[in-house]
Amino acid sequence: MSVSLVLFTSDLRLHDHPALRAAHDDSTALVPLFVRDDAVAAAGFTAPNRMAFLADCLADLDDGIRERGGRLVVRSGDVVAQVCKVVAEADADEVHMAAGVSAYAHRREERLRAALEAEGCRLHVHDTVITALAPGAVVPASSDHFAVFTPYFRRWSQQQLRDVVAAPRAIRVPDGVRSEKIPSRTGLFRVSQGLARGGETEARKRLAAWLRDGIASYEERHDDLPGDATSRLSPHLHFGTLSAVELVHRARSAGGPGAEAFVRQLAWRDFHHQVLAARPEAATADYRTRNDRWRSQAEARDDVDAWKQGRTGYPLVDAAMRQLRHEGWMHNRGRLLAASFLSKTLYVDWRVGARHFLELLVDGDIANNQLNWQWMSGTGTDSRPHRVLNPVTQAKRFDPDGVYVRRWVPELAGLAGAAVHEPWKLSGLARAAHDYPDPIVELPDGLARFKAARNLG
Repeated sequence: MSVSLVLFTSDLRLHDHPALRAAHDDSTALVPLFVRDDAVAAAGFTAPNRMAFLADCLADLDDGIRERGGRLVVRSGDVVAQVCKVVAEADADEVHMAAGVSAYAHRREERLRAALEAEGCRLHVHDTVITALAPGAVVPASSDHFAVFTPYFRRWSQQQLRDVVAAPRAIRVPDGVRSEKIPSRTGLFRVSQGLARGGETEARKRLAAWLRDGIASYEERHDDLPGDATSRLSPHLHFGTLSAVELVHRARSAGGPGAEAFVRQLAWRDFHHQVLAARPEAATADYRTRNDRWRSQAEARDDVDAWKQGRTGYPLVDAAMRQLRHEGWMHNRGRLLAASFLSKTLYVDWRVGARHFLELLVDGDIANNQLNWQWMSGTGTDSRPHRVLNPVTQAKRFDPDGVYVRRWVPELAGLAGAAVHEPWKLSGLARAAHDYPDPIVELPDGLARFKAARNLG
């Protein structure tokens, strides 16, 4: 009997999973393994929201495997040590896994390959399990990666994506392989009250609904804050309960401007992954240094606390930050505005904001989170690094009637229409009637500070 092992990481699904399919087809028995990696916890990435969502994903994955006659094997500890133990228990010949892009993913692959080769076991690493296009699939003539999105997207759009791979109909797991109990949300603390459910079953339901009711209007409504017209599929892409390849194929089949705009967003995700694959240090260091002299931690502490709590005095910024705290998710337009406000109006180091987002975002992804933060702070790939988003202008454009603000800032629910975006313009008595702070910074002063620090005059 030949035995293969598939190591699940950020790819917790059965549909369109090339590594799983190859492991299934190359052997008579298969061990589906997930390791609760000590290194992930040590690095501080076990945020409560993501752990709760992960528990849902693992339970659903186990259910799907059991429907096919097998079971998910879960272990805890050092990922290399645990894989080697399971390989020995199952007498496996091969290990299959998805390629990653982070510095840690590269180190994990190198350690696994060396350890498995010493045991006479082969490691197969599969591209396009996590992304639609492999990070190094297209490169410019002068570099190992694209640093600007538009030319990347032009080349990305010309590539032929692989076909969607069918899920195995049956999975036979050999006897004698020990597994820990599948984790659950029970006992997890500080999980956002409105956190969505995870798992491939939920992901595919949401995808079907999105293709039926949402994608056609995506181009004109993706920035509609009160309408909440985005797909909300980002957590499922982060945990791999949906395949980026399948999403591109199905969106293109749907056709129309909305589908084209949605595919463009999937290409942005691939773009960030190829940047991080080529420059893994960008997870913590400026991709393009501007020699910024960010405000000191002591000087900015009160402003950062107000930003985190949604008490900056700018209603749209505060609404976005409160949505984050309640749902573990934030509308993309809110993310852009919140990041611009912290880094360019308050002039706080982007890493402070990126860290806070990773503490709460269920879709907290190193490539997308860190590089989007750098894009907004002016140290990343943005070709207009000095742009500043004005929270009042943004509010009047993307929440013109104040519906989104009133949803998340109930103190201002009594203010009608666009007046909710500038509560400081109320008379003294009217202002006193609302338990809402004055702005923590005047917009011209914040912009002037940013320009002075950047020597922009």
